[in-house]
Amino acid sequence: MAHPYPIRPVTDDEFDAFFAVNEHAFHGGPMTESERPLVRARFEADRSLAAFDRTTIAGITGIYSFQMCVPGGLVPAAGVTMVAVLPTHRRRGILRSLMHRQLADIRDRGEPVAALWASEAPLYGRYGYGRATWQATFSFRRAEGGIAPDAPADPALRLRIADPAAVRPELSKVYDTVLPSRPGFFMRNDAWWDRTLSDPAGDRHGFGPLRCVLAEDDGGPRGYALYAGHGRWEEGTFLPDSLLAVRELIAADPAAGAALWADLLSRDLVTELTARLRPADDPLLFQLADPRRARPRVADGVWVRIIDLPAALTRRAYSCPVDAVIDVTDDLLAGNAGRWRLRAPGPAATASGEQAVTCERTEAPADVALGVRELGAAYLGGTRLGSLAAAGLVTENRPGTLAPLSAALSWDPSPWCPVIF
Repeated sequence: MAHPYPIRPVTDDEFDAFFAVNEHAFHGGPMTESERPLVRARFEADRSLAAFDRTTIAGITGIYSFQMCVPGGLVPAAGVTMVAVLPTHRRRGILRSLMHRQLADIRDRGEPVAALWASEAPLYGRYGYGRATWQATFSFRRAEGGIAPDAPADPALRLRIADPAAVRPELSKVYDTVLPSRPGFFMRNDAWWDRTLSDPAGDRHGFGPLRCVLAEDDGGPRGYALYAGHGRWEEGTFLPDSLLAVRELIAADPAAGAALWADLLSRDLVTELTARLRPADDPLLFQLADPRRARPRVADGVWVRIIDLPAALTRRAYSCPVDAVIDVTDDLLAGNAGRWRLRAPGPAATASGEQAVTCERTEAPADVALGVRELGAAYLGGTRLGSLAAAGLVTENRPGTLAPLSAALSWDPSPWCPVIF
């Protein structure tokens, strides 16, 4: 029997119809002239999928091909994006069919993991995605962001305001320095830097242009902040009421981070500074004189789906040695289901090549039982298996085996993705 909504990748001339589904589902407008080339540059037609109702595209999903940082290295990852169904075609199984087909395509392509930002939290767990990173939002009021006197400082550091486009090589150098140490980062090519620095006037919503401050010394850049200001005055009193929004702040060392935050948090005339998409373990929270003034609000960030279990588990490092048998349930990708013996040395032995991580099928009794969703949540090291077990989502079959496995999977620093894709 033919599928009622056949699925295939779209061609280049179907791009507008493909993107129109995204507009309807997310209540957005058409792309602006400045936005269109940025979207097209990142769009991978061969990795798109569309479900058709005759000649109408009724549902879509796409993928960005990434190299993503995981504990101890980089792995190929499918960055899932633009998952949408026309409002007129909901509740017909179109999304389910698209997601099942996409998982099979990612597996066939040989990518060990997939990752996405969830538009709705209850949606993606049913397809095996687990909450793998956590992101914080900070909101400071006037004069509340004082840096502690014992925060690290380096007299060799200089701060320089620069046009973001003019210092793009310096920004890339800082980002690439941090990339290998922060799970959740993905390698940025030119198209992604174009998007990061994109600043169309029509999308500023009252804010001024994107600005940049660099932290550098004689050896080169050590950190940067991208931000925008909204100049305002309280009506009738002439009191300053300006806003400052930090789009991205990345530092290669603690002193550079402290210097950048000290500058931004002490700007004159600002009554509120906000910073979104910050790491849950942001060093700033330990450099502030009063960390409560950041008013941190934590929410889920990137969700991860294990596609090829042995490939995924052997491509990352572990915080301490582990030898455990895990019993994994996966209703959608049968190749992941079953019992696996995971053996890994500590990170030093892995890095030196003295010992390799192995993950092989076994008939031995399972130490720990869990679903692929929970394994995906723990994969980047930011969601502990112990916490999932406390919630009743992971089962310890042999006493004393869960804590060592949870510790081995955890990682410092915690995973963080500074951009929604």
